[in-house]
Amino acid sequence: MKLWIVVNEFLRTNKFRELEYKFASAADRLDIEYEIVTNSDCMVCFGSNEITTGVIPCNNDPVLFWDKDIILAKALEKSGHRLYNSSNAIAVCDDKSLTSYMLADSGIRMPVTFVSPMTYSNIGYTDTEFITISVERLGLPLIVKEVFGSFGAGVYLCESVDEITEIIKSKKGTGFIFQEYINTSNGKDIRLQVAGDRVVTAMYRYSVNGDFRANVTNGGLMKPYDPTEEEIAMALDVTKKLGLDFAGVDILFGEKEPVLCEVNSNAHFKNIDDCTGSDVAYDILSYIVTQD
Repeated sequence: MKLWIVVNEFLRTNKFRELEYKFASAADRLDIEYEIVTNSDCMVCFGSNEITTGVIPCNNDPVLFWDKDIILAKALEKSGHRLYNSSNAIAVCDDKSLTSYMLADSGIRMPVTFVSPMTYSNIGYTDTEFITISVERLGLPLIVKEVFGSFGAGVYLCESVDEITEIIKSKKGTGFIFQEYINTSNGKDIRLQVAGDRVVTAMYRYSVNGDFRANVTNGGLMKPYDPTEEEIAMALDVTKKLGLDFAGVDILFGEKEPVLCEVNSNAHFKNIDDCTGSDVAYDILSYIVTQD
């Protein structure tokens, strides 16, 4: 078996290259033949009778798809490759409104969520009555999130309709979700890393600068965490329901039970490795080896 590892050509900063090195090291230790390529190397071409995907041949080699280039992911699947994670799973996790939709009737506790109506970038939101409707149901403060975003970016704790309106109008045409504020988890959450049917490691993240977000990127701190059976069950259930092979699952501390925050199909795992001594790249590739 040859494993193709696809990364994004335009995110090859030191922060992201470190993950490439971790995957390469894990593949060497597992004696896996592999090649790291970018989505630019794999430019898709659709012909009348074929699909070509650059340097990756049309065969059944597995692909670790460490990117969010959904068209490329779908083209690789159509040309015979098994992707980890699948194109559908990545697309659902990349869009927070789609994640909420997919899990809405699952029985998994999530914040009550309203989705902004779709508009166009050249028009924006010319009517904001939907903000008032959301506030009447959710109360204040509430959480406003851009549907696309990582590392805590595009997430706001809003205290008034005017504040929400200002954010919405400043991000012309951006999609948002409005969520119930879980005040018992202000400035703290947990990240559970799932590979296959196991939670392989977990960390507790907490803010020390007054930020309601616990993300380390925003100045939060972290320490190893021993998740409860209920938290483990939630992480595994969410991963299975979304069709993920691996994921970083963020969970909030509800008043009586854990509350799902977000699911990350391509969770950046350097911090959790540094915090807990884990080797998430090794766990992910070990799982892939068992499937192919």
